[in-house]
Amino acid sequence: MSPTPSSPSTAAGTKRERRKEARPGELLEAALDLFVEKGFAATRVDEVAARAGVSKGTLFLYFPSKEELFKAVVRENIAGRFAEWNNELENFAGTTSEVLRYCYQVWWERIGCTKASGITKLMLSEAQNFPEIVQFYQQEVILPGQALIRRILERGVARGEFRPMNPDYAVYLVLAPMIFLMLWKHSIGACVPDALGMTPEQYIDMQADNILHGLCVRSGTNPPAPSFSTPV
Repeated sequence: MSPTPSSPSTAAGTKRERRKEARPGELLEAALDLFVEKGFAATRVDEVAARAGVSKGTLFLYFPSKEELFKAVVRENIAGRFAEWNNELENFAGTTSEVLRYCYQVWWERIGCTKASGITKLMLSEAQNFPEIVQFYQQEVILPGQALIRRILERGVARGEFRPMNPDYAVYLVLAPMIFLMLWKHSIGACVPDALGMTPEQYIDMQADNILHGLCVRSGTNPPAPSFSTPV
């Protein structure tokens, strides 16, 4: 028996349902583009709606304010990945040096080389004017990111691969190359793409070498006692 063909009204209804389900993702993509291009203050919700092909009223059905839209963009592109990254660290079978190199590689592939890396420049340039957004970003991105890096460093120390260190400061050794690349990519690099005269992947690899040569235990030496005090 041949299947009963769908009526035009049924097909149209199905298409509308699919379109409705896609709207939040389309709005988030449009919002990411505009936030990175124009910054938080200069981006208007009607621009986001227009770029996503919907009305401003439709946007507010999903996101009640520009602040909530921005938070959703951050969760979708950065904050929502930490559970996955922590799980990968938990199950990583290699050395901690390999973990650190893998951390850089994954960060570049999933964040650094994408539009989402522009959120960091946005936060640094506009933080003073939007304290509520800063508090959100601190809780959902900065602190989880630092905690993940700290776990990697402490893993290396516990396994006797890294020399004892103060992880409160050492996390910034790992973060600094990431921040540099993101700021460069969305400032001078946006106007002069080859201004650095190097590839980001090679830069990251060299930075990892420099960090690991400073962190790894050196044969024939007695490492200093660890200091885990939190700076005041």
